Amino acid sequence: MSVFVKDKKFYAALASLSAVIALQNLLTFGVNLADNIMVGGYSQAALNGVTIVNQIQFLLQMFASGVANGMVVITSQYWGQRNIEPIKRIFAVGFWLGIAFSVCLTVAAFLMPEQLLSLLTNEAPAIAEGAAYLKIICFSYCIFTISTLLLGILRSVETVKIGFYVSLLSLFINIGLNYCLIYGHYGFPELGVRGAAIATLISRIVEFIVVVVYALFLDRKIRLRLRDLFILHASYARDFFRSGLPLVLSNTSWGIAMSIQTAIIGRLGEAAISASSIATTIFQVVTVLAYGIATASGHVIGKTVGEGRIDDVKQYAKTLQILYLIIGVITSLALFGAKQFIVDLYKVTPESASLAHSFILILCVTVIGTSYQMPALTGIVSGGGETKFVLYNDIIFMWCIVLPVSIVSAFVLKLPSTVTFACLKSDQILKCAVAVVKVNRYRWIRVLTRPTE
Repeated sequence: MSVFVKDKKFYAALASLSAVIALQNLLTFGVNLADNIMVGGYSQAALNGVTIVNQIQFLLQMFASGVANGMVVITSQYWGQRNIEPIKRIFAVGFWLGIAFSVCLTVAAFLMPEQLLSLLTNEAPAIAEGAAYLKIICFSYCIFTISTLLLGILRSVETVKIGFYVSLLSLFINIGLNYCLIYGHYGFPELGVRGAAIATLISRIVEFIVVVVYALFLDRKIRLRLRDLFILHASYARDFFRSGLPLVLSNTSWGIAMSIQTAIIGRLGEAAISASSIATTIFQVVTVLAYGIATASGHVIGKTVGEGRIDDVKQYAKTLQILYLIIGVITSLALFGAKQFIVDLYKVTPESASLAHSFILILCVTVIGTSYQMPALTGIVSGGGETKFVLYNDIIFMWCIVLPVSIVSAFVLKLPSTVTFACLKSDQILKCAVAVVKVNRYRWIRVLTRPTE
């Protein structure tokens, strides 16, 4: 049997979904990148403050995308059967779960911003700037969650272009308002980090309005209505918590782990904080293709399982793994080629710039592992219906290996920050061995749909 699928429709569907999702992710990360670069040109303290706050935003983003992915892994199979009503029922469960979490995070961020940020760093200037940013940006958390969930459920029925257009609009609004409000151009007051927060909040509000209008009034596939949010069936709730919740927990666990990683880096000095911010931000941008094909893979695999074409699922998995490795090599070369240009955009100390170069070189190696194991596990395995494995795998590698070893490196052995950073990213290589074995055993194919009532 050939390694590559010969069906042109498979490549067309995968390419179109991956490209649009990758561009959407690029534009979404572009909002954070715009904040980082434009605030980084204002002052290093402001950059560090925004960097720390973005870890809270990242936790929310991971939770919201976890809920969205948890919905999609089930609803993609229903879409393969062209069964729409269960898609609405699954969405209602995910919607209220997302709202509950985002409201709690908003309240905590508004009432005790300094306390939250002090968990991530002990640098007083960064905490002061970050608190000013957080008390404004927290009001975007609920609407960001709703937008993410709506775009996720639309993606499950192969409606993806709206996400790209919305993200493009949000990016332009954010950049324009950043320029005016951070530095005080065109008669606007110079607000620094508060200006960046206001700009992002406004862009999220516009994004929310466009997505809601499209989902409720223009979409012709799901035809979602407000009353659908209040129709909760216990059977579909059980389906979500059995098959979707592991992805929510996995993403949330990952978001918390990333916050702990930031806390570790945040206690290695201002130079390490700035360098990590620069390196991880550019890393997020260049890995959008890997994340795009991971999401597209999950949909294609899930839809194919829903259609009952199990032999095709196995063949698709073989081809996808080769594509992941190719993307990993390309991404590594792009990251290496862009490192000098990106670092030069920031107004940081020579020590921070030097550390950023070292961190990026480490990411050039680990990104190849990321581009293979991440889509193999979160795309193929989860898309095929086995969602608990990803959760268990993340817990073992992150909580039992990476974080303990990194803490020992940073605070017991007091090794250089580059060594600690390498330890923090080591799981991206280690997970590859697990992914190879898991994917090629094909025991992850599960039918998650209920019989048509």
